Amino acid sequence: MASNQPPTKTHTVQTTAEQKNISVVKSYMSTAYSPSANTGRDSVAHLCAADSTFIAPTTFPESHSPLDYADSHAHVMASVADLHIVSYDLCFAKDGLVCLRYTAEGSHCGKPWHGIEKTGKTARWTAAALFEVRDGKIVTFVKDWDKLSMWKQLGWLGEHGEYL
Repeated sequence: MASNQPPTKTHTVQTTAEQKNISVVKSYMSTAYSPSANTGRDSVAHLCAADSTFIAPTTFPESHSPLDYADSHAHVMASVADLHIVSYDLCFAKDGLVCLRYTAEGSHCGKPWHGIEKTGKTARWTAAALFEVRDGKIVTFVKDWDKLSMWKQLGWLGEHGEYL
């Protein structure tokens, strides 16, 4: 796991196996949320089971695996080129399940987002992620995130919430 992980604010005592599962998840997150390290699926493939699944139909409907999510997230980070995780607000594991609630931030300082030129605006948001880890590999990743909050802060939504 990368030594430059964001701080974890709330956590519990974990078994050695649970700590290893948390390390796998944090390694995935630190790569998937790094504009320089996330070059798409190949950057996280070593952390994911071959038949892994990703569930976030309202925010990433085209992504069906953690590998697809890494590809999609790399596209987001082309526009939010300084995106990063500020902190893991909550992190705990029970057996092979790992729960994270985290805060992230970034600004629209990169490429245009669906035709919207960079706004320079900064956003901060929270999300929750549930992972299942088996044999040191991610087999399931479920993400819950209110993307509209981020989009509004970045100037990607009109005053009435319409997508620009």
